[in-house]
Amino acid sequence: MKSLLRVLHLEDNPFDAEFVQSTLEEEGIDCDICRVETRADFIAAIEKGSLDIIFADYALPSFDGLSALAIAADKCPDIPFIFVTGNMGEELAIETLKRGATDYVLKNGLSRLVPSVLRSLRETTERVKRKKAEEELQRSREELRNFSSHLQAAREEDRARIAREIHDELGRGLMALKMDLSWLRKKYKDDAVLAEKSASMTKVVDETIQSVKTICAELRPGLLDTFGLSAAVEWEAKAFEKRTGIDCEVTVTPKDIVTDEQRSSAIFRIFQEALTNIAHHANATKVTARLEKVNGNIVLSIADNGRGIAEKDISKAQCFGLIGMKERVHSFGGEFKINGLPNNKGTTITINIPIGQPSM
Repeated sequence: MKSLLRVLHLEDNPFDAEFVQSTLEEEGIDCDICRVETRADFIAAIEKGSLDIIFADYALPSFDGLSALAIAADKCPDIPFIFVTGNMGEELAIETLKRGATDYVLKNGLSRLVPSVLRSLRETTERVKRKKAEEELQRSREELRNFSSHLQAAREEDRARIAREIHDELGRGLMALKMDLSWLRKKYKDDAVLAEKSASMTKVVDETIQSVKTICAELRPGLLDTFGLSAAVEWEAKAFEKRTGIDCEVTVTPKDIVTDEQRSSAIFRIFQEALTNIAHHANATKVTARLEKVNGNIVLSIADNGRGIAEKDISKAQCFGLIGMKERVHSFGGEFKINGLPNNKGTTITINIPIGQPSM
């Protein structure tokens, strides 16, 4: 405890105030007590600051303890507030505690004052430390979330750049090779062996070109940049259906949902991740997805008819896919929900993200 206890004492009886001070000093607590009687002086003392604790009588001629408690709760909520008063019924005492008083001590029982003060100061110190730790934790979470958002944005930029380079450089080379093979086939069309070999090589080149297109689309779908989120989601659903054989039905309302590039990328990646999880874990035969604009928000829901997911599996620290989806949603101030029912009753993921301004 501090060597000097700074006390604000709301008390209209100077003799009672002196008795309180002497009680504290007898127990070795040095005090600097500011005694006030009116509302104005009480507020002025609080606004001046540098207080450790507040004592208050319950009933004064022009002011009352409950009003003082309300002012203290608003202006200095971390300062302990103890009623030091005359007779106080049990119901009234309980009411003061419900409204935020730390404790109450009767004037004819001041032996409780020092233990009450020590306990109140100790609890306040612990509460302030806990509050500070919670604020630090919240700040750390925000910093991590901002860092995660920065990494996601950088990752999308890298994906787009790599996709462009693969498309431009590797695609150009493959097309040139295909044209040369076509020239060879025409030039030596009478050579059956060479014609067969060039046709085989052309087929390999065509398959490689298709693989390049698929890789580029996986890295950064051109539809997302050219035609927007709605078209990209529909394209991804068809590609998923073709790749896995799982029926994937998508409904988009309206067809031209427009938002900024960051949100479009995040929602598309969440859709991709959800479909990947379904393909790997759900053992589903059908997926139903809805992309909607609802009251200024973009809402995406993905439901499957697979084996479902238990609550304990949702909260696993190793579920990096779900964690990534949550972080993407939370970085835009959105909501993420997952409802899973085990025993082949399916899983539904729903995200709700405020619509941002389209990129200029």
